[in-house]
Amino acid sequence: MSDSAVSVITRINQLRPRNTAAIRALRRKISKELAPVARASVLALANDLVDSVDSNARWVAYELVRDHAASMARITALEVERLGEGLTDWGGVDCFACYISGRAWRSGRISDACIHRWARSKDRWWRRAALVSTIPLNVRSQGGAGDVGRTLAVCDLLLDDRDEMVVKAMSWALRALSVRDATAVARFVQEHEGQLAALVKREVRNKLRTGLKNPRWHRL
Repeated sequence: MSDSAVSVITRINQLRPRNTAAIRALRRKISKELAPVARASVLALANDLVDSVDSNARWVAYELVRDHAASMARITALEVERLGEGLTDWGGVDCFACYISGRAWRSGRISDACIHRWARSKDRWWRRAALVSTIPLNVRSQGGAGDVGRTLAVCDLLLDDRDEMVVKAMSWALRALSVRDATAVARFVQEHEGQLAALVKREVRNKLRTGLKNPRWHRL
């Protein structure tokens, strides 16, 4: 591991308290320090952090790359996939897909074919990443303007997948798109009634009807 990565991890572990807010504040400070640094060095640091065993290093790495303009402006498919190596949990996948792959896809740095290849992967986490990569296409707070075609194309590839992590990501992807085009999502759910998992149909229809995925819980 590089000295730079060791330094970042040490700074994280020295925080008191060491919670998400404190780590994110430190990450913003590090991002300012890295602003003039060459993209190759920033990506090398991020890859070292991804490879480390520190529980917070992966999402910090993704935020550092996301907020380094030169890194994201010219990121390649190979660089994106390198940052995704070793994904083993939903939290890491969602940070990767929302901060890195989804934004790279939206800006044309990675192709539809790349995302579709992930959707066909034997690895559940890459399949989830394919679906969650649609979130930055559609969520306003992440810069999305809405993309029905690309979102539903990925959903279509994973209609029959019953892995829990993929099913929940399918629900999220469709609910996020429904804010942009409720008619298209309602039509998709109706057309694929017999293939979609029950949880997806329930949560998406709740969202379409009430604006919430589980309205009953909000009344408790």
